[in-house]
Amino acid sequence: MAERIKTYREFYQFYLTEHSKTGTRIFHFIGTFLVFFVIGYVISSGKERFLWYIPIVGYGFAWFSHAVIERNKPATFKYPLWSLISDFRLFFELLIGKQKFFTSNNQPQNQG
Repeated sequence: MAERIKTYREFYQFYLTEHSKTGTRIFHFIGTFLVFFVIGYVISSGKERFLWYIPIVGYGFAWFSHAVIERNKPATFKYPLWSLISDFRLFFELLIGKQKFFTSNNQPQNQG
């Protein structure tokens, strides 16, 4: 049985290896963007009934990419909180250019 990761720093490096393909990063980015879009829509419209879209778009895009593109099991199942934090971290790192969508040879961008 594999040993559990003990620190978030170690986990994020593992997370990046599990999100090494361009398509996976694009799908995660779209899903997280849609989470923010739904939150903004709910706040501006007052239609709280649309909050249930958040896990559907957030996890739907991510899990699809793991099943079809990355072909691995999402880290969410073993490390739910760290995985959620990392989804948002990767989103913002992609947004500011610290991480790249298009990875060379589909290797993770190991930048911290």
